[in-house]
Amino acid sequence: MIERIDHIVFTVADISATCDFYEKVLGMKVETFGEGRKALSFGIQKINLHQYGNEFEPKAHAPAPGCQDICLITGVPIAEVMERLAKCGVDVEDGPIKRTGAMGPINSVYFRDPDSNLIEVSNYI
Repeated sequence: MIERIDHIVFTVADISATCDFYEKVLGMKVETFGEGRKALSFGIQKINLHQYGNEFEPKAHAPAPGCQDICLITGVPIAEVMERLAKCGVDVEDGPIKRTGAMGPINSVYFRDPDSNLIEVSNYI
């Protein structure tokens, strides 16, 4: 019945800081849509951003910054991802480490965004 995820929503403390981080560190494209709303685009998906305390309706029951834990797949080798993180001053929390993704084994690196969301970037092995 379900084919794929179209978008997810992050509630963030500072939309500008979030956009800057994801654009600089992960190469996502910042989009403006609707009446000035912001989203982070990559591949055929996007992350819509809600400002904490000023979320759009409908919204999650208890939206809050820092409650996301997401795995993103990249075609870039993990060593290159780690080099980019270091260049951008982003601390690696764990990895590279082998995990299991939706379609099989992955090699992952973990770090935090400005809201302390846990971000996992992975390659399929």
